[in-house]
Amino acid sequence: MNKNKLYKYAGLAVLLLSITACKPMEIAMHVEDKNVPENFGTAITDSTNTGKLSWKEYFADEKLQSLIKTALENNQELNITIQEVEMSKNEIRARKGEYLPFVGGKAGVGIDKVGRYTNIGAMEANTEIRPGKEMPEPLFDFGLGAYAHWETDIWGKLHNATRAQVQKYLSTVEGKNFMVTNIISEIANSYYELLALDNELKIIEQNIKIQNDAFRVVKILKQNARGNELAVKRFEAQVLKTQSMQFEIRQKITETENKINYLVGRFPQHVERSENQFDNLVPQTVFAGVPSELIENRADIKQAEFQLAAAKFDVKSAKAKFYPSLDITSGVGFNAYNPAYIFDIKSLVINIVGDITAPIINRNAIKAGYANANARQIQAAFEYEQKILNAYVEVSNQLSKIKNLQSSYELKSQEVDALTKSIDISNDLFKYARADYMEVLLTQRDALEAKFELVETKVEQLKATVNLYRSLGGGWDQQTVALPKIIKK
Repeated sequence: MNKNKLYKYAGLAVLLLSITACKPMEIAMHVEDKNVPENFGTAITDSTNTGKLSWKEYFADEKLQSLIKTALENNQELNITIQEVEMSKNEIRARKGEYLPFVGGKAGVGIDKVGRYTNIGAMEANTEIRPGKEMPEPLFDFGLGAYAHWETDIWGKLHNATRAQVQKYLSTVEGKNFMVTNIISEIANSYYELLALDNELKIIEQNIKIQNDAFRVVKILKQNARGNELAVKRFEAQVLKTQSMQFEIRQKITETENKINYLVGRFPQHVERSENQFDNLVPQTVFAGVPSELIENRADIKQAEFQLAAAKFDVKSAKAKFYPSLDITSGVGFNAYNPAYIFDIKSLVINIVGDITAPIINRNAIKAGYANANARQIQAAFEYEQKILNAYVEVSNQLSKIKNLQSSYELKSQEVDALTKSIDISNDLFKYARADYMEVLLTQRDALEAKFELVETKVEQLKATVNLYRSLGGGWDQQTVALPKIIKK
């Protein structure tokens, strides 16, 4: 009686110890903060959001549209990323397969010969395998059957791992979308840089003509004893300097074309571009909408959101490893010494085994995995918040930049007009000896620099609108991502 009580108490103690041992450790949590300001600083916002426009609607230039379309088909980096998305989708199939029963089939043949003067040999010598038939020697063994194994996943360890992989797949899709927005903005910015360089080359050619005219005048003045050799050489040097600038700009044009070709996914070739005058290009008006829309529009924020969701499922999966697991193993088949009897009902073999296992002692690996999963979840939450903050700052910066560039462009336009007029004035004064050659040279130099600065300001305006469009999440297809069939099954 005492022994029975002792056994009961011992069994109860082991059970309580197992339950206590299965309890997960306590960990810290961090809830992500999705709050954003109501507007972008002091900038005037509008309910209209340009970021929701497709790139075909936003970019009206047909040559630019053609480049973007080709890039989205041929860009190597984008195609590499698309394959990463496919691999991530295949991982879902692998994860889902882990919580479904594993079923397999097998067939085999064996032969057994034991020693006559052994326990088994002596017994087989006196045993009939069938009535009236002695045990054959050697003994063949033919088998055919199926086996199955199933981890029942009571606590959701495998299901949560699958859900985590689904979120990781969606994250890679958004990563691909974010790359699309970056490729589109890079091509557009490089395209506008190319147009600006073409315009700078025209400005150089115009200035060479102006400087050559002044050079001829100073040579005539020298011949008439109204100038000197120093003035002639200074004007000649100025012409040569400006001519050399042509080749610097042509090199920049080549490099910019090659950059575009690289983004488009093709070898260097001439890049077709609009023949419209660069001066006539007007930066598009971009409406920023409200900051809260960034969470839905920005692909990188959605990517971080899915990564965070995946991390949360990983925590649940890691937590489930503390609890007992139930494995079921079974098999059914036929075994016979002769193939003629293989499908005889007496040859039928069936087995089924259930195992319950639970971690009790030395759970350091499980604890470490759980702690790491939680740390990754906290890390993902901060990364999500960081993406939101970064998106807000990017939009705010571009809105401010567009406003300041517009004011700068207006003033520089006036500066260019004044200096362009001063070139004719300085040339006339120089002809009548009312200004020296240095004033003419300085005026020409200042006018050239001002024209270049005006072009740079214009291209910065164009790029700022492109960057704002990208910062608002524009460029990618914002339709809901369709889940793979494997997830729906």
